[in-house]
Amino acid sequence: MYILKRFLVICLLYSLTTSCTLATVPKKANIYDRMLPARNILEICGGHQGPVIKQGDPGTEDNKYGFEGGRAFKYKGEYHLFTAELIGDPIIVKLRLAHWKSKDGITWKRLSTLYESSGDHTGVDPRASLWAPMPYYNEKEKRWNLFYVAYRSKPNDPTGWYEGYEGRIWRAVSTVDGYDGLDGPYEDVGVILEPGPDSDPWEGLQGTDSFYAYQVGSEWYGFYGSAQTQTDVNPDYPKWCVGLVKAPEMAGPWKRCSEMNPIKFHPVFAENPIVVKLKDGRYSATLDGGTPTQFGYSFSDDGIHWAKAAFVDLSLEFDQWWTLMRTPLGLIPEDDGTYTVFYTAYTKANFASVGMVKLRQIDPKDHRLSGDLPTTNNSILFLFSLSISKYQYFPKI
Repeated sequence: MYILKRFLVICLLYSLTTSCTLATVPKKANIYDRMLPARNILEICGGHQGPVIKQGDPGTEDNKYGFEGGRAFKYKGEYHLFTAELIGDPIIVKLRLAHWKSKDGITWKRLSTLYESSGDHTGVDPRASLWAPMPYYNEKEKRWNLFYVAYRSKPNDPTGWYEGYEGRIWRAVSTVDGYDGLDGPYEDVGVILEPGPDSDPWEGLQGTDSFYAYQVGSEWYGFYGSAQTQTDVNPDYPKWCVGLVKAPEMAGPWKRCSEMNPIKFHPVFAENPIVVKLKDGRYSATLDGGTPTQFGYSFSDDGIHWAKAAFVDLSLEFDQWWTLMRTPLGLIPEDDGTYTVFYTAYTKANFASVGMVKLRQIDPKDHRLSGDLPTTNNSILFLFSLSISKYQYFPKI
């Protein structure tokens, strides 16, 4: 109980100081103002009451803390999930990247381990903590590519949060040619994005914390993220932001679109966008919105200029089996015109499970199951929820 109280007090104090910082921000408010208006056009039309992968299910026997991030998609009529498993201590350092599969989205089978982090907690190993596996089929190479994040890790100190810092984006390729190589094994090709001289001023100590590539015409774009987890933050920007990079092909070279960045889906928080091109030619992105019950989404007509985020509130339709919503794993178009979204969320047992929701498009004027997040002026409680969402992994602080 003492540890829990101390943890909550630290988070609340962090939120208060963050709220003071954000209240003075907007030299860069125009970055958010130039975004297109939010399009509230998705509503819940079904899903699963309760998690579809939970603690104790087959395949989770040696998974201590659950699942976080990655990508879910449909391939050859089956659902596939590439995700990070929080298998041991330190809680967000010792991880495994895994591949799961399901025919119906409810009953899942674990297929393989793709990578396992070293778990080093001294700051020496640049691959101490591995996250966010994102597979894509590269038509030019005729093989599957896998992008993922690797961090250094060491204990936190007064200068910042070091459990995951100096994140770098790695590209790997399947050693098996063709579509049958989805399950790998994968071999590393190299780092395609990292912190350094080319970093933008909104990027922070965490380095590059996510990456998702998608094609626009003959060119490739990608969302990447960063967080100012250092104590000395740049007050002109939110602590958690995302931006765009561009490349002539999937393999790179990738270059930051600094003149456009950051892409502020919301003035406070955005993380882990995953983009899907829809049948009508538009692009959709799901993203972590940093709230206990909601996740965000956005639409773009050209894949470059994006609308402000709208939000789906799961608590309006489901019994709340989770204590904290974490990360949506991508919008999956279905044959009947609906969409499936899998997401990770924490339970009271401090185990991050995987849930599933079904969405459909509605008239943009109907906002019953969608909404905007509070602004930076509204709520310290909202900022508190951001701290909880980020530090949920640290129950022993």
